[in-house]
Amino acid sequence: MLSKQETQLWLTSVFNSLNFNKNLGLNITICESDKAEIRFAWDDKLMGNPMQKILHGGVTATALDTVGGILAIYSRLDNMDIVNQEQLVEFTKRVGTIDLRTDYLRPGRGDEFIASAKLIRSGSRVCVCRMELHNNKGDQIAFGTGTYLVG
Repeated sequence: MLSKQETQLWLTSVFNSLNFNKNLGLNITICESDKAEIRFAWDDKLMGNPMQKILHGGVTATALDTVGGILAIYSRLDNMDIVNQEQLVEFTKRVGTIDLRTDYLRPGRGDEFIASAKLIRSGSRVCVCRMELHNNKGDQIAFGTGTYLVG
């Protein structure tokens, strides 16, 4: 059976190898069964409104969806006995977003952004998470709710 550490290392390496995540600069900083966090730095290529120099709304929604999906995976893995990497690959291939609601609260300004997720419910087929995006000053930029297929 794979240990939690082996599972986390493998999933983090897969996450970090995705070109889309690399392009946005997303990095996993916390990954546990009941909470997750990713961070990314401001970059002009993430700008949605050049007149105001604010984060693109799609980047905001992506960060929320990504951190929610990470948490959905980890919360479900807590109740599974993953024997090998092939089994882990088969499980993660079936995970997907069912629904995502994003509420934009204020313009995305900051030097760094922190997306966090907390678990609302993790079942055998569906997981629901609550996500927030803050800047490095602690200003809440957006929050969301994500529903994920996990089984």
